[in-house]
Amino acid sequence: MKRLILSAVLVNSAIASDMNNDNHVIDDRSNNDVTSNLGTKWQLVTDNVMGGLSQGELSLDKYKGKNCLRMRGNVTTENNGGFVQIALPLSEQGVFNASAYTGIEIEVAGNNELYNIHFRTGELWFPWQSYRSSFTAGSEWQTYRIPFSELEKYKTLHKFSQDELKRIGLVAIGREFQADLCLADIRFYRD
Repeated sequence: MKRLILSAVLVNSAIASDMNNDNHVIDDRSNNDVTSNLGTKWQLVTDNVMGGLSQGELSLDKYKGKNCLRMRGNVTTENNGGFVQIALPLSEQGVFNASAYTGIEIEVAGNNELYNIHFRTGELWFPWQSYRSSFTAGSEWQTYRIPFSELEKYKTLHKFSQDELKRIGLVAIGREFQADLCLADIRFYRD
């Protein structure tokens, strides 16, 4: 019985300690596989799931001195397609409550193209619905802070619910181009 109580105290202390920090690491690429710091796994998703013809790959890489996840691919709008993305479930229990945080912070590099970050919540039913923001991934590492308040609704009338986050995606979308995006760090931040 004492062992169970001690475990509960350690878990609760870890949660309290994290809540006192100004950020919550989602993935800092300290793992040597596609597993995030949350314990969930990154996956590649293309428009093939809807009949599109875009192709992509997700790999572990090192770019300009930093370990990263790298998404490469050919985005084509043929056959009503147009996206390649890497997606991560934010919780093994279904939803993640990010109400204590202001937004998301990402450290990225790439091929000077425009990319999106997409959030899905428990209130969205259709795969094309999301809350989005855009960023440019230049050839040098850059950190972006994207406040939740600046996310744009896409094909939904629901207000963004940061207490019901299900998945996050980094997406090459909407036009013909070669995607090449490296992610070194992603975390929730609090002002």
